[in-house]
Amino acid sequence: MTEAVLDVLVLGAGPAALAIAAALGKEGLQVSALTVGNPREPWPYTYGIWGDEVDAFDMGHLLEHRWSNTVSFFGPGASDPNADENRPSPHHRDYGLFDKIKLQEHWLQQCEAAGLTWHQGLATDFAVDATVSTVTTAEGVELQARLVVDATGYKPVFLRHVDHGPVAVQTCFGVVGRFNKPPVEPGQFVLMDYRCDHLSPAEKAEPPTFLYAMDFGGGCFFLEETSLGLAPPVSLETLRSRLERRLAHQGLTITELQHEELGYFLPMNLPLPDLQQPLLGFGGSAAMVHPASGYLVGSMLRRAPYVAKAVAEAMADPGAGPAVLAAAGWETLWPKELRRKHALYQFGLEKLMRFKEPQLRDFFVSFFALPSEEWYGFLTNTLSLRELVAAMVNMFVSAPWSVRWGLMGMQGRELKLLSRFLFPPR
Repeated sequence: MTEAVLDVLVLGAGPAALAIAAALGKEGLQVSALTVGNPREPWPYTYGIWGDEVDAFDMGHLLEHRWSNTVSFFGPGASDPNADENRPSPHHRDYGLFDKIKLQEHWLQQCEAAGLTWHQGLATDFAVDATVSTVTTAEGVELQARLVVDATGYKPVFLRHVDHGPVAVQTCFGVVGRFNKPPVEPGQFVLMDYRCDHLSPAEKAEPPTFLYAMDFGGGCFFLEETSLGLAPPVSLETLRSRLERRLAHQGLTITELQHEELGYFLPMNLPLPDLQQPLLGFGGSAAMVHPASGYLVGSMLRRAPYVAKAVAEAMADPGAGPAVLAAAGWETLWPKELRRKHALYQFGLEKLMRFKEPQLRDFFVSFFALPSEEWYGFLTNTLSLRELVAAMVNMFVSAPWSVRWGLMGMQGRELKLLSRFLFPPR
């Protein structure tokens, strides 16, 4: 069974799929989406975003929580809570957590207003010729479109990636619940707590982890032990053990466990996809996760309208086939400057994966001592290439020698990453 030819077929029903489908629909294109399950099935993960980012899109009403008291801890920790080793580093920027249901409904309503139609099935085959792309499902249904967008996440169905070696994975183990006493200050969000005085000397020599924590209000808190990114990744068992010991060290016990969050899912340094292939990617499938911070939603919000506009303009030519349409989308999604920045961010992550615990803490002290616009722009990928390089130079100059030596030494694939910065792949 073959359906009528669409303008665009989007694969997936997660945040990336809905974001690009809604943007394409706003351009007046005929869009359908294919998903295995119910497109309204709740998403399993949480999505954080800086307050300035969400305000730029007038989407503050979609946040479940918002904090102004945002801090990190980069000292080693001490038994005296008032010691300098426990001093917080304030960030002076709001941070928010999306209400997943509201965000999902926001995009679903935009899709429906644009006339998007849903198909359910498992995509098993992709074929393309000069004029049309055909996706076949396990049920034997053929869906044809001038362009296919694969937004199926970090293990895409059809999108091809070049193998550049091991992928660093961010892992985390978290709990939501009530405690015998507040684990963080009321109304506080903790981006990174690298205090490690609860670990043995041998454990401090192992890959560092940090606490990501927030006050949900009403006596409820979210605490998550996190590994920034590593290949091979830190195990969930290690993260669980470290969180339990961190809590015990602070005299904290869980009085009501509401939810456990197991995160073994976030590839930080995926290589760019093959930008010559005749289908388009978006979101995690297209390596849009920020290699240095793990953020994705802000980037999708910024880039979806431009990609959709480029595709719509290319589609105005009735003779433009899948390869031409995909090329227009890829060039807008990954222009040369963004490809160069991506390589630079990956180079930075490669460095951080080699840092030991004291070195990593010193690095972040120097990083967040940069002007707020620089570290914020670095984490959100909103600096120009020139500004990004300037921020990295500023940090290098101000950092202690332990960090400088770590940044200067070249190991593993770091030279290859620098070469991709200088000569970005197409």
